[in-house]
Amino acid sequence: MRVIAGSARRLKLVTPEGNDTRPTQDRIKETLFNMIQMQVPGSVFIDLFSGSGGIGIEALSRGAKKAYFIENATNAYKCIMENIKTTHFENIATVIKSDVVIGLRNIHEEEADIIFIDPPYHDDLYQRTLIQLEAMNYVTVNTMIIIEAPVEMDFSFVDDLGFEVRREKEYKTNKHVFIYRKA
Repeated sequence: MRVIAGSARRLKLVTPEGNDTRPTQDRIKETLFNMIQMQVPGSVFIDLFSGSGGIGIEALSRGAKKAYFIENATNAYKCIMENIKTTHFENIATVIKSDVVIGLRNIHEEEADIIFIDPPYHDDLYQRTLIQLEAMNYVTVNTMIIIEAPVEMDFSFVDDLGFEVRREKEYKTNKHVFIYRKA
């Protein structure tokens, strides 16, 4: 895995051993960042269930002013720390080793611009995470929340949580769902 574009372009990133994480494929990551390229520079970016930190690091490389990484697994946390050091983003990256729901309470920003959610696919983590995000003051009507999920997953439930789906981009087996807080 590597950083695709920006100041850390072409730098290799380490990923955790085993099957506990699924790093976003470079092709899909590139497509995602092409879609959001105008929103990334100067943004506060939050990478949830960070794995190796590849998505948040890509955002920093492309000009995000700050990124938060929340990851609970020790091996993944160590990879994020190593990757941040490799890319020299220590001054603008904050890594929180915690459960995502608890970790979100430790972010004290006026506004988060982009939040990326990519939990393990086998759990109710999407809903639990969105319920917590709905309670956070830094999630405004302008905050773009991007969820990576299996292509067959239905997100109609977000309506009941105070969010709305504005866009979906499907790939072969997964998709990116773009949601916002309702005005």
